[in-house]
Amino acid sequence: MFINSGCKFQDQGGIYLGDRALIGHNVVLATLNHLLDPARRASLEPAPIRLEEDVWVGSGAIVLPGVTIGRGAVVAAGAVVTRDVPALTVVGGTPARPLKEIA
Repeated sequence: MFINSGCKFQDQGGIYLGDRALIGHNVVLATLNHLLDPARRASLEPAPIRLEEDVWVGSGAIVLPGVTIGRGAVVAAGAVVTRDVPALTVVGGTPARPLKEIA
């Protein structure tokens, strides 16, 4: 596993990093979210983040609570990952969307 400089991990919801995961500069892994209901918005809702084996998260990417990134997947630099990423898939954009499959 390799974690580059400037990363921010907020881990109250739990973070799992698989073998050989690569995490670029300034990546944010955020495991807490606020509730949408204005009367309860000050409350926090934790949800774990899971990076499976051989995942590569590019510089400046943000991974939100409850996301699993599948084995061998790649998250492009600057992407905002709001939902699960299938194994062997490249995602990018805001919000992150599948760009291609890895053969």
